[in-house]
Amino acid sequence: MRDIFDDIYKNTPLDPEEAVRRDTRVDLRKRFYETTGTDESDGAFRVLLDGKPVRTPARRVLATPSQILAQAIAQEWDAQQEVINPSKMPLTRLANSIIDGVANAPEAVAEDIEKYLGCDLLFYRADGPEGLIKAQQQHWDPVVAWARDELGARFILAEGVVFVPQPQEAIAAACRTLPQNPWALGALHSVTTLTGSALLALALAAGKLDTAAAWAAAHVDEDFNLAAWGRDEPALARRALRFGEMQAAARMLALTA
Repeated sequence: MRDIFDDIYKNTPLDPEEAVRRDTRVDLRKRFYETTGTDESDGAFRVLLDGKPVRTPARRVLATPSQILAQAIAQEWDAQQEVINPSKMPLTRLANSIIDGVANAPEAVAEDIEKYLGCDLLFYRADGPEGLIKAQQQHWDPVVAWARDELGARFILAEGVVFVPQPQEAIAAACRTLPQNPWALGALHSVTTLTGSALLALALAAGKLDTAAAWAAAHVDEDFNLAAWGRDEPALARRALRFGEMQAAARMLALTA
């Protein structure tokens, strides 16, 4: 069983763009199990294949704090047909990264989110054209205002891409809302890296945005360019895959926060 899991996780994509490329390859492991399920052990919920626990790349048991989450992960395994394609199992991959990485080093993950707050996507505004300026204002201003009014985090906005230092008081105020639970923290970090914005991730976690609204806000510039210059099918395919990652992270955040 160990060799089988090692073989599967060799194919785990390093990032969503790599996952698109992996989808075209033929080195995927054949499905080797008949049944999927979950059980409870020591207060956690394990994912089972033919009654045996799934293990992460670091050989830890894949067990979650939520029965619903464990069942959702088991459903990803059950949905695999002829072969096991990790690129189509975003909850499994995110759970692996949390168990093997975030749980052992939550401070480093929180620090990385803090770095995003120092140069968040929402702080850097276009100076034209007018349509893009208005789109950024529509999607981004309410989140910045929410951070100011509800978190006490007053950030500075700038035109262009030249770095503008943010007040440490604002960053600290936003960081005080970071979850202590490693599962929620890992999911929040995933949303942050997928959107390029810790503020969008925090607003999603607080219920101020839903997944679709946060995703749209993260792609204001890209959508404006698509409308102006036409569709880029490869880019849209990569974006669709990343949205699957976003949905998985948002679901995990909702189930573990």
